[in-house]
Amino acid sequence: MSRLLAAALTVVAAAALAVGAAFGVVAALGATPDQPNTPLVTYETPAGER
Repeated sequence: MSRLLAAALTVVAAAALAVGAAFGVVAALGATPDQPNTPLVTYETPAGER
């Protein structure tokens, strides 16, 4: 019976750790600021094509 209890506690602890890690990853991704959408290279358009 003690092996069954140990296995059940291990499963519960692993599930709690996985859920905590998932929430941590989502929180870390949500905390990063959005990057500005500025192009690295710009091309000038001729005056007649505007």
